[in-house]
Amino acid sequence: MLNFDKLSLNIPETTKPRVVVIGGGFGGLNLVKKLNGKDFQIVMFDKQNYHGFWPLLYQVATAGLEPDAIAEPIRKMFDEDYEDFHFRLVRVLGVDPVAKTVKTMIGDLHYDYLVIATGTKANFFGNEQVKKYSFSLKTIPEALNLRSQLLQSFEQASITVDPENRESLLNFVIVGAGPTGVEMAGSLAEMRKHVLPGDYPGLDFSKMKIYLVEGLDRVLPPMSPEASAKTQKYLEDMGVIIKLKSLVDSYDGETVTLKTGEQIRSQTVVWAAGVTGALIDGLPKELIARGGRVTVNEFNQVEGYSDIFAIGDIAFMKSEKWPNGHPGVAQPAIQQGQHLAKNLRRLIRKEPMVKFDYFDKGSLAIIGRVRAVADLPGNVHLGGFIAWVAWLFVHIYYLIGFRSKLVVLSNWIYRLFTYERGTRLIIRPFVRKDDKDAEEFVMKNEM
Repeated sequence: MLNFDKLSLNIPETTKPRVVVIGGGFGGLNLVKKLNGKDFQIVMFDKQNYHGFWPLLYQVATAGLEPDAIAEPIRKMFDEDYEDFHFRLVRVLGVDPVAKTVKTMIGDLHYDYLVIATGTKANFFGNEQVKKYSFSLKTIPEALNLRSQLLQSFEQASITVDPENRESLLNFVIVGAGPTGVEMAGSLAEMRKHVLPGDYPGLDFSKMKIYLVEGLDRVLPPMSPEASAKTQKYLEDMGVIIKLKSLVDSYDGETVTLKTGEQIRSQTVVWAAGVTGALIDGLPKELIARGGRVTVNEFNQVEGYSDIFAIGDIAFMKSEKWPNGHPGVAQPAIQQGQHLAKNLRRLIRKEPMVKFDYFDKGSLAIIGRVRAVADLPGNVHLGGFIAWVAWLFVHIYYLIGFRSKLVVLSNWIYRLFTYERGTRLIIRPFVRKDDKDAEEFVMKNEM
């Protein structure tokens, strides 16, 4: 057990301006990379010690990739050659804008400039029952929990003699048809066709059903109607059951009930229906905009503060072109982090800051092997193999570290020709806290 009374942040005193960055995602990482350590002392706080490439979490969940293929230790990115950078694995409790301090579990730290880059978390819209029993997909531990649940479901389906129980084990409901939901549904459909029959020859996988539930009138609402139409056709060709204009009313761990009254028996529900900002205590509530994001101006300054900034998914920057703020994808975070680094250097040189102008490089989503869609600048819409190749190389490019790029690329090439997946090991059995039968089953198998 750690004795918190004997721990401290252990940050050296400095005469340079201190920049405290909360969050090691795309925004925080690119900010630190572009800042000059000779001009600033840079302190980064995060509750995990790695940077993850979250667009590929669904592949970890479906045994396509191992976790270390999409994550890189933060300390490894900034070695001893990177001057005056200090990373601390610690949970931030809040900020005090008046005292200009960040509060953590092991002490407070004064800042000259504060950058909030905490990203988002799953939004269950106040439905605590759904939150309790469904699986979100925002972190590596959540992806591993879901992977264990999927593999355990197949194992249990292969040995149960109860047809109704087998049906609920082989019914998978994905709520939310954005990129995460669509990619998850496509990946499960490919497993059902190419992988699972070989692993479980005694199971009839024609009875495995994949439901994709979306509240709006089309899949992939953030993308173009052309991309949505192609995606829906791809998914339907793969046997995914799509339910549009449908909202989840409740889920008790066994039955999904839609607002229409329709019920689906399922022991696995993946919640990809929305996100909300991962807020930090201490900022005025009136600054919180739609989606739980923090209102910022065109310089990424939090409204009302000259020394507090927010970047990435947590930042709500409204403009004529982006009345609902920037899309919650990696590119705005990357560009804002790089741009803010330049503006911070301008500030210490007493130069005026430059407004942020987001360059939209387009959107991509993959549905399965050689099936993808792309919305590119210039109103260009692609589908099929060309979009799949574009998706592949864009994701390889933005992975951190040469090893990760090599591992992921080799995995994808191998799967392209063999349809094979990862090792599919249940290394951390998942048991819900209130599921006594499952807990007893796991304990017996561990004896």
